[in-house]
Amino acid sequence: MSKKEIKFSIELNEQNLPQSIEWEATDAGFEGKKPCNSMMIYLWDKEAENSLHIDLWTKDMMVNHMNIHFFHNLMNMADTFKRATGNDELSDMIREFAQKFAEKLKSQ
Repeated sequence: MSKKEIKFSIELNEQNLPQSIEWEATDAGFEGKKPCNSMMIYLWDKEAENSLHIDLWTKDMMVNHMNIHFFHNLMNMADTFKRATGNDELSDMIREFAQKFAEKLKSQ
């Protein structure tokens, strides 16, 4: 058995808005902290049978990058859902939604 760690460091301004976000992990393939502009963490609370989430982004996160970030997350959710449940039909529905999402973004 092994134990891994993922750590996030968030620097906040006077209004408690993220100024910078850095992350590091024990098996990330690099040493030290790495900056990022956005993070979305979703957790399942078994006792409460509820999802918890942390969504943070810095002022440097551009809207077009957030659009791409959401598209990637939707596609990753489809892959994760398929691996976790084996449900091809519903994972394909998530992928189809992600594609429509991307098309709508391009038309705006």
